[in-house]
Amino acid sequence: MAIILIIPTIIVVPFTGASKDQSEKPNEPKSKQQEINLLEASEVNVSVMRSQKDTVEDVPLEVYVSRVVASEMPADFELEALKAQALAARTYIVQYLSHEDGANVTDTVQHQVYKNDEELRKIWESDYEWKMDKIEQAVKETAGEILTYNNQPITAAFFSTSNGFTENSEDYWPNEIPYLRSVESPWDKQSPKYNHQQVFTTEQLEQALGLQLSENAPLLSNMKKTESNRVSEVTIGNKTFTGREIRESLQLQSTDFSVEQKNDHVIFTTKGYGHGIGMSQYGANGMAQEGKSYEEIVKHYYNGIDIAKVNDHLPKLASK
Repeated sequence: MAIILIIPTIIVVPFTGASKDQSEKPNEPKSKQQEINLLEASEVNVSVMRSQKDTVEDVPLEVYVSRVVASEMPADFELEALKAQALAARTYIVQYLSHEDGANVTDTVQHQVYKNDEELRKIWESDYEWKMDKIEQAVKETAGEILTYNNQPITAAFFSTSNGFTENSEDYWPNEIPYLRSVESPWDKQSPKYNHQQVFTTEQLEQALGLQLSENAPLLSNMKKTESNRVSEVTIGNKTFTGREIRESLQLQSTDFSVEQKNDHVIFTTKGYGHGIGMSQYGANGMAQEGKSYEEIVKHYYNGIDIAKVNDHLPKLASK
């Protein structure tokens, strides 16, 4: 009997070739047959409340994972990177459902981006078949696998692009998490999101940060950095902020930023894209391009973890 877990309301977005399956039915499209296989591999249903439609979708776990991977990582990434993303996505939802009694799982970046089959077809159009085939291959070949630490599902955080290093969890979030440590990620330099500039007028900066700049005082002072060279704290004008506060107030791509003032404009130059904690997606793809397996990728970005079977955690989910 399938276990149905109801995940109430909110949101979603995507991205995205596969080998011949011996069990494939000759008259069915490959992606359709692979989805049937994913249905068979799922012992848990995830009920996702769609925020824009205010409806609930009941989705088998492995189908849910495939659609999250499709929404969170480009399909033209290496297969081993897509497998690593599948483990992160599967682990995230299992861990979330294990701890959040009755809380909504959104289909946005607040949790994990999720788009259903109809939405993916509209976005990918003629590329739908090969993209979905490749993603479903990655999900099928890792079906039922999750990441654990001390026999518990981890918080499988991931993000787009690092500045060359990932971030220690406590340098952005409140808590120190032993498997979310800063590690090198040199592959990210190939990411189109590695460097970015955003320009603000002095007035825009003052409004966003709630301060008044003085012509006679330095714009920036007392900048402190984390182990990964991101800004942990900085004084702008006469007000002190954390790097995270600056990033979120100004919607910067990263907390690794430098600042330059030109007349009445302020230029923020960032390295990387995202909070920096856990697995870098472009780093994972770079590792895969060098021949690393998905196991090697996840064990690089998540320190001291094990790969376990989700079945061991099904009783806990069933009791929710």
